[in-house]
Amino acid sequence: MRRWLLRRAVQALLTLAVAVVLLFLITHVLPGDPLSREGAGHPLTAAQIEALRARYGLDRPLHEQLGAFLGGLAHGDLGTSIEYGRPVTGLLLERLPATILLGGTVLLLNFTLGIWLGVRQAVRKGTAEDRWLTTLSLAGYATPSFWLGLVLAWLVGIKWHLLPPAGMRDPVLEGGVLATSADVLRHLVLPAVTLSVVSIAATMRYQRSAMLETLRLPYVMTARAKGLSETRVTWRHAWRNAVFPVLTLFGLWLPILVSGSVFVEAVFAWPGLGSLAASAVGNRDYPLLMGASVLVAAVVVAASLVSDVAYAFLDPRVRLS
Repeated sequence: MRRWLLRRAVQALLTLAVAVVLLFLITHVLPGDPLSREGAGHPLTAAQIEALRARYGLDRPLHEQLGAFLGGLAHGDLGTSIEYGRPVTGLLLERLPATILLGGTVLLLNFTLGIWLGVRQAVRKGTAEDRWLTTLSLAGYATPSFWLGLVLAWLVGIKWHLLPPAGMRDPVLEGGVLATSADVLRHLVLPAVTLSVVSIAATMRYQRSAMLETLRLPYVMTARAKGLSETRVTWRHAWRNAVFPVLTLFGLWLPILVSGSVFVEAVFAWPGLGSLAASAVGNRDYPLLMGASVLVAAVVVAASLVSDVAYAFLDPRVRLS
């Protein structure tokens, strides 16, 4: 087991290293200049532009820029944002709590409600409840998140005034920790629901399909023949072997903890990493864009590693591969 974990960890590190290099090269070969927007309202002279290029290292060959970036990354330095004039690490850390709050809430809703509904569908296959849940899951899976966000923000936030339509907290609210927490939770409801609809629908469909296959296996029939309760057969015996496709989904959805959703964050003015990365793309802010990309790449690789480890603990045959 230790050798298997070490091998997977080394593979993850190599994958991350290759991803970082490719992200850097792709970012820097794209058309456009990160300084083309500098001084848009107040044109800069050629000398000022050259001074800015030298300040941010953009006048150096690409391989030297890559070496400098990797050297800084090894020491936790992601450079200085061209647009904000501040360290990229500080900007990311400022936005990270909001994104983790939103992403964590979505993951919690997804892998509790989604799994439970998927199992319930499989156990009640062919019933009216199964047909209704299947219809709802298809509708939810096909609904664009940005459209749903706009509808909820207008209907619930603006027309009905039930929940705040934008932001993370009320800037004029005064109160203690409880009042502030309650205000943040009220602002969290709409973006969390918007992102959860699609993810829960996908989890339901994967879980239902996997559970239906498992319920037909001989060992499940044997468990029923022994007189075990249906609840124990379902959750103790069948679900443990039907959870593997959902683990794959978990590895795919885990990066939402740091990436969030660009469109949903834009719709609800949620101050997360998604909107920050979108701003970096529009401003051609190389350091900020690379910082956000490296963070997301690291979480994607880590999520894949976590999924592999979970597979290995649940199924010892995986460790032999």
